[in-house]
Amino acid sequence: MMKKRLLIVLTIFSSAIAFLSCKQDNDNEKVIENEINNNSYDCPEYLMNNKQNNLNISLLLDLSDRINPIKYPSTPSYFERDLGYIESISLAFSNHVLSKKSILIKDKIQVFLEPNPNDEAINQKISLLKRDLTRDNATRENIKNVLPLYKKTAGDIYNLAIKDNNFIGSDIWRFFKDKAKHYAVEDCYRNILIIITDGYLYHKDTKLIENGKTSYITPQYLRRIKLTKSNFKDLMNEKNYGFIQTRQDLSDLEVLVLGIQNHDKKNPYGKEVIEEYWSQWLKSMDIKRFEIHSTDLPTHMSKIIDTFIKTRN
Repeated sequence: MMKKRLLIVLTIFSSAIAFLSCKQDNDNEKVIENEINNNSYDCPEYLMNNKQNNLNISLLLDLSDRINPIKYPSTPSYFERDLGYIESISLAFSNHVLSKKSILIKDKIQVFLEPNPNDEAINQKISLLKRDLTRDNATRENIKNVLPLYKKTAGDIYNLAIKDNNFIGSDIWRFFKDKAKHYAVEDCYRNILIIITDGYLYHKDTKLIENGKTSYITPQYLRRIKLTKSNFKDLMNEKNYGFIQTRQDLSDLEVLVLGIQNHDKKNPYGKEVIEEYWSQWLKSMDIKRFEIHSTDLPTHMSKIIDTFIKTRN
């Protein structure tokens, strides 16, 4: 008899908890609906309070001669690795959006090249990759379409670039100087910039030198300034080597660098030197969270990408 009464009490208690929880969810959604109806501001309070859950992912692709399979042969090729990374990024983005209540969806993903290509076909494909998902357009079909769209379109972009065979370099330094703050950082979002590059910075129109620091590094340059031994950090400090500082206002941007690769067989410390250049540079821009990873198979890199995107500050 006692057991029966206890069971009845527990059942009533559980039902009450479920009812109150459901009521609270409904009340919260009513509050959000009222904010939406009464607020024309692009980032109302309910979204700003949830900004760490609103992804703004920007991909910056290095389509310099590093993707040339003849100059830099590899198995799989570097451009095939890039495409694998891009697939993992778009999958992580899609899964994140699918996990959210539709009323809270405010997530975007986009791709940048610097400078903008002269090839109009590539520019058109880049524009296709700008996906801005909100409660108004984030149907399950639209969300799931991000992965195949990125997989196919990114492949087309790389193939066009390789076929064009006009590798003038990728101006990542100038992207940070002129565009990162305006293009990759927005209120209301957790801003993530993912850069796919071998780590060497070079563009034919941006070759600056200021008091030992430069806007570029190449394998030949690192060898010329003798950053080829284990004491490279001491030499960098002594000679003031590093990238020229571009800005100091990117504290609301997280950066993930993928694909670092030493292309100089005569420099056993090439990879470590590149990583040191990047690390010092990102810190100088007040970027609080960043990771720098060497090139690897996409199957191995997918976990790194997924973890970075899932881990909030």
